[in-house]
Formats: sequence, structure tokens, C-alpha cells
Amino acid sequence: MAAVRVELEIGGMTCAACAARIEKKLNRMDGVAASVNFVTEKASIEAAPGVAVADLIATVERTGYTAREPAPPQPEAEAAERDEASALRRRLLVTLVCAAPVVVLSMVPALQFRGWQWLAFALTCPVVAYGGWPFHRAAFTNLRHGAATMDTLVSLGTLAAFGWSAWALFLGTAGMPGMRHSFAFSLSPADDPSSALYLETAAGVTAFLLLGRYLEARARRRAGDALRALLELGARDVTVLRGEREFRLPVGELAVGDRFVVRPGERIATDGVVEEGDSAVDTALLTGESVPVEVGPGSSVTGATVNCGGRLVVRATGVGADTQLARMAALVEQAQQGKAAVQRLADRVSAVFVPVVLLIAVATLAAWLAVDGGATRAFTAAVAVLIVACPCALGLATPTALMVGTGRGAQLGILIRGPEVLESTRAVDTVVLDKTGTVTTGRMALVAVRPVPGQDADEALRLAAAVEHASSHPVALAVAAAAPAPLPGVEDVREVPGQGVAAVVEGRQVVVGRPSFLAGRGLELPRALPEPADGHTPVLVGWEGEARALLEVADMPRETSAEAIRALRSLGLTPLLLTGDQWSVAEAVAAQVGIDEVVAEVLPEEKATVVAKLQAEGRVVAMVGDGVNDAAALAMADLGLAMSTGTDAAMAAADLTLVGGDLRAAATAVRLSRRTLATIKGNLFWAFGYNAAAVPLAAAGLLNPMLAGAAMAFSSVFVVTNSLRLRRFAP
Repeated sequence: MAAVRVELEIGGMTCAACAARIEKKLNRMDGVAASVNFVTEKASIEAAPGVAVADLIATVERTGYTAREPAPPQPEAEAAERDEASALRRRLLVTLVCAAPVVVLSMVPALQFRGWQWLAFALTCPVVAYGGWPFHRAAFTNLRHGAATMDTLVSLGTLAAFGWSAWALFLGTAGMPGMRHSFAFSLSPADDPSSALYLETAAGVTAFLLLGRYLEARARRRAGDALRALLELGARDVTVLRGEREFRLPVGELAVGDRFVVRPGERIATDGVVEEGDSAVDTALLTGESVPVEVGPGSSVTGATVNCGGRLVVRATGVGADTQLARMAALVEQAQQGKAAVQRLADRVSAVFVPVVLLIAVATLAAWLAVDGGATRAFTAAVAVLIVACPCALGLATPTALMVGTGRGAQLGILIRGPEVLESTRAVDTVVLDKTGTVTTGRMALVAVRPVPGQDADEALRLAAAVEHASSHPVALAVAAAAPAPLPGVEDVREVPGQGVAAVVEGRQVVVGRPSFLAGRGLELPRALPEPADGHTPVLVGWEGEARALLEVADMPRETSAEAIRALRSLGLTPLLLTGDQWSVAEAVAAQVGIDEVVAEVLPEEKATVVAKLQAEGRVVAMVGDGVNDAAALAMADLGLAMSTGTDAAMAAADLTLVGGDLRAAATAVRLSRRTLATIKGNLFWAFGYNAAAVPLAAAGLLNPMLAGAAMAFSSVFVVTNSLRLRRFAP
């Protein structure tokens, strides 16, 4: 049986090491493959059918954290109370008010009045107890489960600084009247360890780290703004038609088949088909396309788009999770919960980092004591090591960039299936493009009317359109749609499928179709009849025993295809057109849009073979398609991009979905993926570089613990802020 996908909301995580511990415990269960994301606070689990959700939750709770299945969306008031940033803000304000005087008094000897140290101690108590409680609680919880995390380092460091200060005040000489204390950026031996105070370290480090956690929580919330905005796009209420009466109902009560009214300026409540009315619909929020789309009876519309024009009556075809908006949100959230290959190293480092740092701190203490550096110097260096060595930036480097990048992609109409897609875009050098529906519009259109000398082009089109109006063939529909209304009536219609149509129009026998069809009905094909252009389908129209005009029909390239090809080339990609159409048609389209390589007249099952052949030649291949016949090739390619205007099979096989159906989005998707990957690598470089430089400095006694705390907090905030720059990415 297939594995079951389970998602759990995890509570109590404070750093990347927490996520690594939970993930390790879950993956030890039989039949379980789990990925825990610290930023989204969720576990994505593939479990065998026999694994119960209750067992998964119990495993997480035994690890020291909370877990539950995702709950329905909370009301806004409830959500505000649960906001992590709001709770941290209150705790931070109290901490800052108490910590600021302690730091100032400790750093500026001129302000140290008689007995100042006792006031500083009194103010430090609530800072360490209340402000540092989240760190101490997490450290104690982890200790009960035999684990150590970043909170362990912070709790040990601040409590050690506070405990030493309390000993020096009550049992040493630091509490004597007239005692002076000065702050140094680096450390020096002290003659009397019993007079050394570290109140500014305990208070300052707690305040800095709490500030960093608050800023981090705010930034993480901003990182998910794109997904929340996407989920909030939908309408809240809808006007439903029941007979001739209108009822205003919550959108959740709408069912498939219901008819509902959309007035100008309103959002379309759900996916559906227009039954009455004509209007322009603004799809910018879903597709990024700024030009409204004209719709009328028979047109498909998407929920959350905005009606800009007249009144529409729409029949619902999808509600709830079956709408395009819901599918987009699900894809974005799924991508944000995954992990890119570049994160695996960071996860491994974070999992072992804390125990290693504890050993380094103990070794630092022992080494300074061994070289007679003084108890104060030894203790201070050890505390600095504990505080400065934070794996948090490592854990945040990938998920924050991924969350912001995929969210920005959703705003631009680009859905990234998973983080591994980012790795694929880096090496792609060839992009294979399906022709019909991808490079071209996928709809036949009349390109030219070329009459024989002495004939009127408008008259030929009018008569041909009247006859073709009776046929449902795509070529016939293209001819019929090109003529202005009204069309003359027809009689005695006779159609030969795939060949042509004949009918009586205004008393004349008019024949429209292939040259062989006209010749077979006794019509002469004059020498003056024009030749069709390469890639165009010829349709002849004749009456009174002679062909009178050539109509040329073709599936024309999209207006933006040539620009898209130029953009792909600018990214270093070589475009190749792949189609089952005739060589002449394929080469004509390729020439119009600027593609040099063409592979034509291939069967649907052969498309994947062509992709595999390119890969065998050493190319890294991206495939862009829209049809069922493209699904195998999309799955075979190193990177698959599907047009959302195509089939569900194509989108299911692809790594990226281009919501707007605009080929230019393919180049934008590659650029965004590469930019996101570059941001992740930049974050990891900073995080690794920070720890590589800071820990030796702290161990060497060159970094005051308070400065170490500020640097640690800054590293995490920097990584998150750097990721947030992706919100400004523009196509």
C-alpha cells in the first residue's frame, strides 16, 4: 500500500538543533520518513499505512516538544493572542527596561555610585529569571531528555555569569562599598577573582538574545506573508442564485453546480464557468499578468480573481480544496516544508554542534587555568564560547530563503514543487519547448485571405465563414470566427470530415476545404491561385465552378514567445522546439520566435526519448510543456515546467507550474530559483564563517561575553533579513 502523508504542527522548538532532534527521533520509527522545518514549525511525514498519527505525536512529545495535527484557521483575535512575536515583545520590553541600567552602570565607572552593584544585581534578577525564562525552560526540557541545544548554551552562559556575580557579591569582595568595575572589549587577568562581576554579561546577553529572537520571529512571520496573502485572497461571501432569487451566503456553503452572481469590483468566489454576461477579469494576484482577461459565456474563471467590468453569472465547477487557489497554496506550503540538498550539511552540523561547543568551553576553561591565566579570565572566555557559538543561523539559512523565494514565486504565478528544484536550475543548459499551447497559443486562427486576381477578399471570407460556421472542426471555427457578424444563412450543408464542407449560400453552391476536396466536386483550381506560406494550413473557397481564394490558417506563436526565448538565451540556456507537428510547420514557428534547433514529427511517447537522448549527450535539460503527451518528457527532464493552461497530468509531472500560461514566466522561474539558491548559499557562508571566526576569538579571550551575545543575535537576524530581500525580486 502507498505511504500516507501526515503533517504535524510542532511546538516548543527554539533552534535548528531542536528540529534536528525531532526529525532524528521520528525517522527511527519503522516505516516513517520525516522532515522537520524549524521556520514553518511543521513536520512533514511519509508514514507506512500501519503507523498511527497518535504514535507520531507521542514520539514528538517524548522528545520534549508538543505536536498536533493542523487545526482549522483561528479567528483573527485568537491568532493575535497566539502570535509568538507579541509574547516576545512583552518579555523583551521588561528585559530592556531592567537590563539597560545594569549595562550602563557596569560600563561607565563615572556613574558607579556607592552601592551601585547591589542595584545592578536587583535589576539583573528579573532579567535572568523572567527575560531568560524561555532559554532556561527549553534547556531544562532538553536536559530531561538527555539532549543539548542552543538554549543549553545560552542558559549555561547567563546562569554562570549571574551565579559567579552572586558569589562575588555575597561571599567575595565585590559587594564592598566603593567597589569600581570597568568593561573591556577583550579580557585581561584579574588580581582578585572574588571582586569580578558579570552582571552586565548576564543582563546584556539575555537582552541581546531576546531581542534577536523577537526580530527573528517577526522576520519569520514576514517570510510567510506571501502564503498567508495567497490564502486570504478568496471571497468571504457569495451571492447565490436559486431560481430567480438571490441569497447572500458564506463562500464555504457554495457547492459544485451552484450558480452565483459576481458584480463589478467583486472577487469571483470560486472556480467556475461563465453562463451569463461579459466582462474583464483581473487575474494579476494569481498570475502576475497586469492586463485583464476578457470573459463571456463559456469562459472559465478562477476563484479570487476580480471582476472589473459587467455583471457575471457563474456556475461553480470547483470548491474548497478543489480550486486553483487551494492547489496553489498547497504546492507553495509543500515546497516551503521541504529541504534542499544544501541544507543537509547544515542539519548535520547543527545536530552535533552543541555537544562540541560544550567540550570546547570546558577545554577553554581548563586551558586558561593550566596556563595560569587567572580564574576570572578562564571563566569569562568559557562563558563567551558558550554564548557566541549559536547554530541558529545555520538552521535558518535555508528554510527562510526557501519560504520567501517560494512565496514570491506564488505572487508572480510560479509554483515551485519542492526545494530540490532549486538545485536543478543551477546546472540546466538546454530548454526543450513543446510547440502547441506552449510556444504557440494552441488555437487555430485565420492568418490571411488571398483571393485570385479580380476577386474580393471580404466577399470570399464572408461566404467561407458562413459555410464553416456549420462545422465544429478547429480550422472551420477559426475561419468562422474571423468574419464579421452577421453571417448569411446556409442551406443543404454537406460535410466530409477532414476534407471540407459544401453548402448553398444566397443561392450559390459554396465549397470550402482542401484542394482535393474542391477538385473532387468539379471546381477548377486556377493557376493564379496563391501558394500558402510555410507552416500555414491552406483552406480553399470556391463557387460557380472555380476556386476563388486561399485562406491560410495557423496556430500562431504567443505574442510573448519571442521575448521569452531571448530571456532564456540570456540565462545561458539553448532552446529546442519539440513537436509532433510537420517539419515545415515546426520550422516556421521556430523561425518566428528565434529557435535554431527543431525536432518535429515525433510521437507523444517519443518526446521522453528525445529528452533522454539529450541527457545522454551530457546536457542538463529543462522541459516546458502543457499536454498529456508532454507528461512523460516533463518527468524525464532534469527540470520540468508545466503551463497551468494545460492538463492536470502535465502539472502533476512537472517541478514548476507557470500559472499565467505565459512562456516568459519560464525565464523568470529559472532566475528566481537561481536567486533563491544563491541566497541560501550566501546565508550558509555567513553562518559557517561567523562560527568559524567567533569561537576561536572567544576561546582566545578576545571577545567579551556581552559582545558575543550581540554578535550571535546579529548573525541570526542577518540571515533572515538577507532572505527577505527576495521579496523585492522582480521579473
